[in-house]
Amino acid sequence: MTEPVGNSIVVGIDGSEASMAALRWATEQAHALHAEVVAVHAWEPVGLRFAPYAPVSALPTAAEQREQAAELLASAVREVFGPRIDSAVRAVLVEGPPEQVLLQQAHGALLLALGRKAHGQHGLPPVGMVGRECLRHATVPVVAVPAADRTASPLRAVGVSSLRRSGAA
Repeated sequence: MTEPVGNSIVVGIDGSEASMAALRWATEQAHALHAEVVAVHAWEPVGLRFAPYAPVSALPTAAEQREQAAELLASAVREVFGPRIDSAVRAVLVEGPPEQVLLQQAHGALLLALGRKAHGQHGLPPVGMVGRECLRHATVPVVAVPAADRTASPLRAVGVSSLRRSGAA
């Protein structure tokens, strides 16, 4: 398992709209910082989640699970970039618990970007268990990027001179 070092932004990808929003945001930041984006998808074998009496034929093989995980990562990256994937983006598939994989991959990076729901739904917090563990144990800054709200106007970059004119700086 290779770890990005120094000039990279690590992004956790789980296929959700929130993780794709984080990938978009991280790519914009990477261009501004002349950094690399490392899109990471962690997967775990699901065999232990099946009942012990489940027929062996019902259990997907490790190779099939890895292939599904690779397709999820590739699909998310294609969804964000279309047919032309940004040259600053590298996709990494790693077997292991997501929080451990993301923390290890982010060690030494500029920051870790994670997606979050725009608002908590059904009383649940906007940041899930993996996000909370990353926030709790990360050795680099963690950015929680909200899922795109399709009804809101898009965010735009504000330069320092604009802030000075408005008196915010």
